Amino acid sequence: MSEWLIALEGTAEGKQLATALALAAALLHAIFGALQKGRHDPWLSRGAIDFSYAAMAAPFAFFVVPWPEPHMWPIFAGAVLIHIGYKIFQGLAYTKGAYTVVYPVVRGTGPLFTVVGAWLLFGEIFAPMQWLGVGVLLCGIYGLAVYNLRTLTLDRETMPLALGLAVMTGLFVALYTTYDAYGIRAAADPFTFLAWFFFLDGLTMPGFAWARWRNLPNRPAAGPLMLRGVIGGLVAFFSFGSIMLATRLDKVGEAAVLRETSTVFAALIGWLVLKETVGPRRIALMSLIAAGAVIVEFGG
Repeated sequence: MSEWLIALEGTAEGKQLATALALAAALLHAIFGALQKGRHDPWLSRGAIDFSYAAMAAPFAFFVVPWPEPHMWPIFAGAVLIHIGYKIFQGLAYTKGAYTVVYPVVRGTGPLFTVVGAWLLFGEIFAPMQWLGVGVLLCGIYGLAVYNLRTLTLDRETMPLALGLAVMTGLFVALYTTYDAYGIRAAADPFTFLAWFFFLDGLTMPGFAWARWRNLPNRPAAGPLMLRGVIGGLVAFFSFGSIMLATRLDKVGEAAVLRETSTVFAALIGWLVLKETVGPRRIALMSLIAAGAVIVEFGG
């Protein structure tokens, strides 16, 4: 499979597959965010998810994929540090704001800085029509954030802080997207990068989550929490794996922008699953997000 994927790099078929992978990552990332924000403490959910995907990745890392080349170990160390920062800001944002408030700001900040990072690191250049698409997408995402700020009453007193934390989380999203794209391109086998990344990254949060769980006055039952972790770990494999493979097959900036259609899926999940309010204005703003992503994809 690795040889097949590598052979598709830079081809029309590779671009089509990258588009499909980025859209799949969008849906799965929205599900992942809802799993972390759901009824459990976000820190506990994150710890359970990370433990699960580290355990699932370990046999693949040690016994299935080729061993990483020596130059990959510093790259893995940098990736783990960046993702620790991302997880900290994401957890703080989710503890201070509603899912449908925090998530659009995170996803709106990420693509703009990812496009800039892809230009600096990979020399990618967007066509004028694609920049128009980025603008349309950002108008939809930030319009949704402003509408949420003005109308929602849930967690109202902490909403400004939540939005600030969401912007910082978005910056880390851009940083890890460009850095991890560099990492997966530096590996001879893309699945080596994915397996070892999930194993190493999954070791960072479980200890903190376990200590937090022990000190909570009303501890949630471990069984449902770990079940959420297993489901979240599987979703993370396919979500993160899809977007990373997309960045190897095609442009990093385009894949990052397409993934931000996850905001549409997130709003639907917030409405249908988390019972958060969604009205016609928010649906119109979500349509702008989807339109912007389509313009970026076909405006090159």
